[in-house]
Amino acid sequence: MEGRSSGILLPVSALPGPFGGGTLGGSARQFIDFLAQAGQHYWQILPLVPPGGGESPYMSPSSFAGNPLYLDPELLAEDGLLTREELESARYPGSPDRVDYPWLHETRPPLLRRAWERGREKYAGELREFLEEEADWLPDFAFFLALRAYFDGAELKDWPAPARKRDPETLERLREELSGEIAYHAFLQMLFVRQWTAVRTYAHEKGVSIIGDLPIYVSPDSAEVWGNPHLFLLDEDFVPTAQAGVPPDAFSATGQHWGNPLYDWSYHKKTGFQWWKRRCSHMARLYDVVRIDHFRAFHTYWSIPAGAEDAREGCWKKGPGMPLLKALKEVEGLQLIAEDLGDLDDGARAFIAKSGLPGMKILVYAFDPVGESAYLPHNCPVNAVAYTGTHDTPTFVQWLFDEATEGERQYAFDYLRLREDEGFGWGAICGAWMSPCRLAIAPMQDLLGLGADARMNAPGTMGAENWSWRVREAALNPDVAQRMRHITRTYRRS
Repeated sequence: MEGRSSGILLPVSALPGPFGGGTLGGSARQFIDFLAQAGQHYWQILPLVPPGGGESPYMSPSSFAGNPLYLDPELLAEDGLLTREELESARYPGSPDRVDYPWLHETRPPLLRRAWERGREKYAGELREFLEEEADWLPDFAFFLALRAYFDGAELKDWPAPARKRDPETLERLREELSGEIAYHAFLQMLFVRQWTAVRTYAHEKGVSIIGDLPIYVSPDSAEVWGNPHLFLLDEDFVPTAQAGVPPDAFSATGQHWGNPLYDWSYHKKTGFQWWKRRCSHMARLYDVVRIDHFRAFHTYWSIPAGAEDAREGCWKKGPGMPLLKALKEVEGLQLIAEDLGDLDDGARAFIAKSGLPGMKILVYAFDPVGESAYLPHNCPVNAVAYTGTHDTPTFVQWLFDEATEGERQYAFDYLRLREDEGFGWGAICGAWMSPCRLAIAPMQDLLGLGADARMNAPGTMGAENWSWRVREAALNPDVAQRMRHITRTYRRS
């Protein structure tokens, strides 16, 4: 990331379009065109992996796979994998403002099955090559999903012991019995890589780079835990002996108990962090820059014992530290951003500074009316990314009127010179864009001045509104693009 630049945060799921949720087709290209018109050089997204419980992309069954719900039906029809009638049935009849996950989970799989039936012979050779190229993760992932369906959707911990513990004879029998189902899931991943690669290529042609997101943990119900249990702290039944989370913080008085298994860092260190290097090599093929979620866990991580009622029973433990970061810096083509938010002690702050990675400065956390905040634009360093907010924070307008104290609100008005006729979201963007930070990012919601109903996620909750907001196509208009371009020029980020 050279010079001063800027971009927009918008998950793929939040793209507009007729298919009930964002896809990797025309709507992705439309948004890239909007970014180019707005003078932006970065599109930041959330993890592309299949979501887990509550549709969270941070509780995924895979660290490598793509979400098949992002496959664009129009592109599948162009490839002859869907008929025009089937394409019409993929169009969502409800509101364009939310992803309807239940509807997608009910209607999309039958269409993808039909695409597989039409494409299994046509793409047989290509699929064999793809499986060989992705041999370090795809066979296990496809087999894992096939087994999950075979066991009626049961989580890994509830599978029969021979399959869960990878008894060789059992797996050999099931692999043969489920060969068609395994090939189906591999086929979807091949289509995903094809569609995503085309999107990224188009972005590069328009001068836009992609910032991806690496969730630090995986789900206990994942292909990684099943296929590589030695990577994690598990008991003999593959149940986590300790789980991830964070202590009480601004989001929760009892802390956050995420439920992810923790890594066996002693094992990873013995291997030279090979799994992590493979994972990040995969990320470098998908993205131009990668944000490492919960980066402070490289230094110290919160360990919650099995059976704990909430996160308050956890304690800090030493993470892998600089040896892991040094290994990741050896990965070719990998640029990193450190998500360094949350309550940090002096040791964690020193570690993050020593890493040399740009951290994150969040505007909605800046306006202490009494003290001095490191997030105020004038205090932000060059080697950082200034955000108006993130997918986990309230939108700026929501924070300003629903969550800020009277003192915080008044200070924000004074500092940013906020005016209703100009738009409060635009004032926030000017604040982030004027900072010394090399890169500035704003969620699309803040460009549009949206409030609480447009929040992407409320951490520590499983609400139906989480991960479901979508932008309307009409919002990606020349007036918004031109205003964004003007601000970007004004603060010399173009």
